[in-house]
Amino acid sequence: MNDIPDKSQDRLYQDLARSLLDELSSGRYPVGARLPAERELAIKYKVSRPTVREAMIALEVQGLVEVRVGSGAYVRRLPGKEDVPGFNITAFELTEARLIFEGEAAALAATQITDEELIEIEKLVAAIAQENLAANGAELADRDFHLAIAKVTRNTAIYQAIEHLWDLRSTSPEAALLHEKARTASIKPVVDEHTAVLAALRKRDPVAARAAMRAHLSQVIDSLLFATEERAIEEVRLAAKARRQRYAQPVS
Repeated sequence: MNDIPDKSQDRLYQDLARSLLDELSSGRYPVGARLPAERELAIKYKVSRPTVREAMIALEVQGLVEVRVGSGAYVRRLPGKEDVPGFNITAFELTEARLIFEGEAAALAATQITDEELIEIEKLVAAIAQENLAANGAELADRDFHLAIAKVTRNTAIYQAIEHLWDLRSTSPEAALLHEKARTASIKPVVDEHTAVLAALRKRDPVAARAAMRAHLSQVIDSLLFATEERAIEEVRLAAKARRQRYAQPVS
């Protein structure tokens, strides 16, 4: 089961960020000091580890801490009176919203997609595979793939809603930071998951299309969680290498 933050968890991560901000303000942790490990904070504050990660990201966006994957979180500067956590949209909130909207968009698209549109989406799957071969791929084909499906719904409101969610990946500081961490850890779009969505669209099966899209975005959430594990960097690199070898071939 995916550990997707719900509304109560959202409040927990915000409360935890405020508590950590108070501890920094008190001088308990000087500049350069390492904060307690994620597991210790989770036990101390009785919250989940994803909640701790979201709180750390909120503080990292403000430049108060630096989270070094494989090492932990370190104090970069002590907060002043003007420092108050902003709490923008997080990558987990964003992907959960995408799972809901894009799952239904895929189901609707499956009922009216044309052969020409299928060919275009197939080309985008191949483009994702090509982008994955680049060391610092921009993931433009991934965005185009999802927006192409949204366009097939023939519903401008749906398309604009999904386009806005994609824009938030770069405009929300918290979301942008976590996606950057995922890229640094060599986590890239998985071609096989996109191929599954394409296969369901090709069958004109709305139930399968919805399930494939939701399964894909559930895996995105899992990848974001994995990218923030303190000791995950080497495992991520090895897994990414294996995925590239398995899925990098363009769709025939």
